[in-house]
Amino acid sequence: MEPSAQGEPSTSASVDDSQSVSRAEDSQLFPTIPALNQAAVNLAEIASYFTQCLPGPGYAGIPEEGQELAILPPVSTSGRPALQTSSAELDGSSLSTTEINISGSTTSGQMAPFGVFQNGASLFQGLVDRARKTVRGSADDIGWLQRIQSLPSTEDGTTRFLEILDSVRKNEHKLPDSVVYLLVPGLFSNHGPLYFVKTKAYFSKMGLVCHIAKIHSESSVSKNAREIKEYIEEIYWGSRKRVLLLGHSKGGVDSAAALSLYWPQLKDKVAGLVIAQSPYGGSPVASDILREGQLGDYVMLRKVMEILVSKVLKGDLQALEDLTYERRKEFLSQHPLPPEVPVVSFHTEASITPSVLTALSHVAHVELPATAGNPARIPVVMPLSAALAACSQVLVARYGEKSDGLVTRKDAEVPGSLAVRPERKLDHAWMVYSSMNEEPGDQADTSQVCEALLTLLVEVAQKRRHESAMKDE
Repeated sequence: MEPSAQGEPSTSASVDDSQSVSRAEDSQLFPTIPALNQAAVNLAEIASYFTQCLPGPGYAGIPEEGQELAILPPVSTSGRPALQTSSAELDGSSLSTTEINISGSTTSGQMAPFGVFQNGASLFQGLVDRARKTVRGSADDIGWLQRIQSLPSTEDGTTRFLEILDSVRKNEHKLPDSVVYLLVPGLFSNHGPLYFVKTKAYFSKMGLVCHIAKIHSESSVSKNAREIKEYIEEIYWGSRKRVLLLGHSKGGVDSAAALSLYWPQLKDKVAGLVIAQSPYGGSPVASDILREGQLGDYVMLRKVMEILVSKVLKGDLQALEDLTYERRKEFLSQHPLPPEVPVVSFHTEASITPSVLTALSHVAHVELPATAGNPARIPVVMPLSAALAACSQVLVARYGEKSDGLVTRKDAEVPGSLAVRPERKLDHAWMVYSSMNEEPGDQADTSQVCEALLTLLVEVAQKRRHESAMKDE
């Protein structure tokens, strides 16, 4: 091969630079697992090597000495096929390619291997890019809200929350009856009839007015936000009492969206918001499943999820898409939560102890025909704790992030809110579904935790009103 002419750009240096940058990025794919990290680096290097081996646009296709190079016959100007031959001279000094038309005219032909190799290189590079995007996942998105310097910081309210919770367990209840409590369920709650039921009954026994928002949780955030807004207005005009919201999981995202989109109509009707285990910044699980340009596109993963959500669960895939980092960034940039709204953020970490493998969550019950005048109920249980523990382990192994199995702790905090970060290990389903195993005697149950969170929210709202009054004076 002859050296390139002077002044002609050299591609070897740029290729080496780009490959070194790619290797530097790939070396950070699995910072918490050295073995997987090294495997990712090796895979990237092998992929880069094969990509370089594939001929580029300058490939000439020179055959070995004495070999014939088969060339696809182009269509001649007369519409008749042409015969092509290509031979390499024995001395290797020249290469002649001749096309002989049946009509006797000669034209130059283009060798077929160029397009074949070019397409092969393009397809292989596309596969490498998809693999890199799949492995990288949500590593750059987790906790993105906390990295924006212009947003207000959160305040730690864990200590005060534990003090209130201890008082609640001693039957010292301070929730006022001058407000109405609205519990907003999360994704797929329509398939869990016991979602928040125990907590509502607990509040009713204390003489408090409590409702569960009957929304289609598998709908989009904007649609549910409108329904929550209508719920709030109906409650307010019927009771003339302000509303305290507690949203779990996607219910917290839907509730915050209602306040963001309709705050002028709701500011005199809402006293505050608790978001519990909500992916306010987004969810890595939803993002990793629905992100385009990944290896999952080859098996139509997005189409599979669409069929599962729309056909089986009778929902809208938009509900899951709205929890991805891309959609949350877009929504919050256009509709930020009003800063005057009192907000408490609550998030936990799932337990990965062996005991969770045997834990069963009571999600529903089946009523059998009455015998002796009493209908029999059979509980429907699911091993939600085991499944969420497995998801939590995957997120720790892949990203090094703690989570409740679905939502990372960094993504569950609203900027400027009072954050509650208990050390007790609780998975994503604990807040709303009772376990078949009895709670330890020294631990609060779900209803008591909800009461403590709302009591803390009342204190935050009172403090806000006091500070506002002091500024007015």
